[in-house]
Amino acid sequence: MTSSNGERRRGRRPGGTDTRTALLTAAREVFTEQGYDGATVRAIARKAGVDAAMVNHWFGGKEALFAEAVLQLPFNPREQLAQVLGTGDPVTLGERIVRTFLTIWDAHDGGIFAAMIRSVASHEKVAKALREFFHTNVFGQLAGVATDNGELRSNLVASQMIGLGVVRYVAKFDPITATDVETVVKAVGPTLQRYLTGPLA
Repeated sequence: MTSSNGERRRGRRPGGTDTRTALLTAAREVFTEQGYDGATVRAIARKAGVDAAMVNHWFGGKEALFAEAVLQLPFNPREQLAQVLGTGDPVTLGERIVRTFLTIWDAHDGGIFAAMIRSVASHEKVAKALREFFHTNVFGQLAGVATDNGELRSNLVASQMIGLGVVRYVAKFDPITATDVETVVKAVGPTLQRYLTGPLA
């Protein structure tokens, strides 16, 4: 889209359609059709009728756009995990992972986690895109922490956290649902730590 003087327009598309909303709508369709790896910024922008630079302008990149458009998360899992990995003592990494994500999910009453799980359960293409996203942006970071069997260890961490989320926010088993974050951190954190750096057998 260009103006009469040849300069590219920013912000809103012709007709008053919000560029950001158009990108979110287009991204949901393209990610669902092509998967996370197959979807390109150019394809999403083209479907939205805007310049590809608008993706970075509004979202900072493909990962953040996927997190908001498909996962409908108010944060970027890649950036959040990078922050957790980059701060604190390595021997308490398991506890920090549990604390960080429970705190985020609790702040939204578990709704964002529950919505993500239901989307995955009901749409195979969304599940495929989700697997690709986490393999590229999350599991790789966790695998880098491990001294061996990085992919297996990162998947074990994922299984623990997803299982905990399902029990706390989807199935809502008591007393897990009502247990305070720090109690869960102390109970589950050491298990994640073993998955990451301890013996597996």
